[in-house]
Amino acid sequence: MLKYGGTLLVLFCIFEYGTGLYFHIGETERKCFIEDIPDETTVLVNYKVELYDPRIGFQPSSTGIGMHVEVRDPDGKMILSRMYSSEGRISFTSHTPGEHTICLYSNSTAWFSGSYLRVHLDIQDGEHAIDYSNTAQKEKFTDLQLRIRQLLDQVEQITKEQNYQRYREERFRQTSESTHRRVFWWSLTQSVLLLIMGAWQMRHLKSFFEAKKLV
Repeated sequence: MLKYGGTLLVLFCIFEYGTGLYFHIGETERKCFIEDIPDETTVLVNYKVELYDPRIGFQPSSTGIGMHVEVRDPDGKMILSRMYSSEGRISFTSHTPGEHTICLYSNSTAWFSGSYLRVHLDIQDGEHAIDYSNTAQKEKFTDLQLRIRQLLDQVEQITKEQNYQRYREERFRQTSESTHRRVFWWSLTQSVLLLIMGAWQMRHLKSFFEAKKLV
């Protein structure tokens, strides 16, 4: 459960293809996204902030306007919390599989004056978050070596996804078994209570009839 003030935006994104979107944010608003991420996976978030001007529409934001970003793991532990400028790149690595929460909110409300921001957001993970052109320059890879590196990264990401799916299936099975046990014991408790109440009512009626000398 997410317990944040302001407007809460929850989007579930498919990581294999990344996510590109934009949203509007007003004064005191907080926008949050839930991303389902395998463990030991790099996540890259590119964003750009535009300020709405009623006279000319959306324009690049001025100096001093930025976004505060918070990232929490499935256990609610803070992974990242810092202030960024109006345009930038955020990178973090997951260490626990599951739903990670990414929240963004403005660093100030003084500039709003009834206006709002448009935030462009692009989320990539796994091999999609790797800049292979930069890697090729640093490692001095040939085209063939770079392609092999890409294939190895893809295989590694597929393995992580498969392990994560097995993890989710195990969690789902545990939840189902726990629910079935609770339903069984609740049904058994109800049956025992009904039998006890029935026996008490029969005894009470017998005592009543004997007192009235009807039996």
